[in-house]
Amino acid sequence: MSIKNVSFIGLGVMGYPMAGHLQKNGYNVTVYNRTETKAQKWIDEHKGQMSKTPADACKNSEIIFMCVGRDEDIVEVMEGENGILSSIKENSIIVDHTTASAEIARKYSEKLKNMKIGFLDAPISGGQAGAENGLLSIMIGGELKFYEIVKPILQSYGKAIELIGPSGSGQIAKMVNQICIAGLVQGLSEAMAFGKKANVDMEKVLSVISKGAAQSWQMENRYRTMLDGKFDYGFAVDWMRKDLSICFSEAKKNGASLPITEIVDRYYAEVQKNGGNRLDTSSLMTLVDK
Repeated sequence: MSIKNVSFIGLGVMGYPMAGHLQKNGYNVTVYNRTETKAQKWIDEHKGQMSKTPADACKNSEIIFMCVGRDEDIVEVMEGENGILSSIKENSIIVDHTTASAEIARKYSEKLKNMKIGFLDAPISGGQAGAENGLLSIMIGGELKFYEIVKPILQSYGKAIELIGPSGSGQIAKMVNQICIAGLVQGLSEAMAFGKKANVDMEKVLSVISKGAAQSWQMENRYRTMLDGKFDYGFAVDWMRKDLSICFSEAKKNGASLPITEIVDRYYAEVQKNGGNRLDTSSLMTLVDK
């Protein structure tokens, strides 16, 4: 199946470069963004086409990608006035990169099946740098037949692409990812603050331990800025707390215990109270480096 016409809904920190990679890889991309000036900026940079509504953006596309904020944003883009579902063609596929609930993924998968439209929940990990460099990890829930059609296109910006299982499985995988990150960043923050207070050369310490069992993406990519006390970039605390709230909701349903994650979430709430809503998640360092 040869795909040429695609749409991208939502040009945020992640969506903007992801849509750009699709255009660079030869797809005819039509974009929609709630803030029209952002869409115009994308057009000026990447060419392609822009539309004023999700419906208009999707009417001639075979694959629709979206990357918005929350469950509520998905519903608005899908079913609101001039939403995707008012114009989408039969046999199209929607790929939702939003980090959202597994419940909403299952809901739309079932609803769209009756409309002869495919749906994949496909949350992403790798941060802004991963999106810009085309090196994202993509966790997917949905049917194999849709995954096989979409995977070659996802390789435009994904380095690790995996069908986890049925609808909602991609979102569950992303929850696992965020739970891992929350504990890891807190541990890294405490370790670095401890080392600084012990007056050891943290550059040397990290150059050694980053090659051993303590190695992590967070250590490799954030240690320098954390030591320098710079947190004004990257994945915002507000978004991490949104993601963790989804984890807690799912944990109530499946009976999982998340004691450490709950503690870290409270620390993030403290960062918010200190005005750090838009700081990078590594700003946990501000609470222990005093």
